[in-house]
Amino acid sequence: MKATIERFYAAFAQLDGDAMQACYAEDASFDDEAFSLRGRAQVGGMWRMLCGATRAKGADVWRLEVRDITDRSAHWEAHYRFSTTGRMVHNIIEADIQCGPDGLIRIHRDSFDFWRWSRQALGTPGLLLGWTPFLRAKVRTTAAANLQKFLTASPG
Repeated sequence: MKATIERFYAAFAQLDGDAMQACYAEDASFDDEAFSLRGRAQVGGMWRMLCGATRAKGADVWRLEVRDITDRSAHWEAHYRFSTTGRMVHNIIEADIQCGPDGLIRIHRDSFDFWRWSRQALGTPGLLLGWTPFLRAKVRTTAAANLQKFLTASPG
């Protein structure tokens, strides 16, 4: 539902991971180039982790632009400092979102150009290897480990 998607991105603009998590159904799924998550705890944990990292190391440059919100999709662009490297990123994302009858997000898929992102976030390694399955797998493995560590330290 459009109202849920609008509420989700309004919370994201404020880096409010708890409010973002509240937009998801218990059995929600989320997939993008870095994560494949199942359940509100994992999905919401990812957003809480990313929002916390941005507040800690990049709130001064954080900016979210959202447009073309419908009942099933949104276009969003995030301007942020990648916490691992400190490099500036402008990521352009297309979101495909399906809500259940209760109005909560059940399926969320974000698509973006991984090579473009990796060149910005990782610099030379991203430029040289961002198109390879090797780097994509490394990013996914590191992201999953970071999320597991975050969820263990701050379940919710």
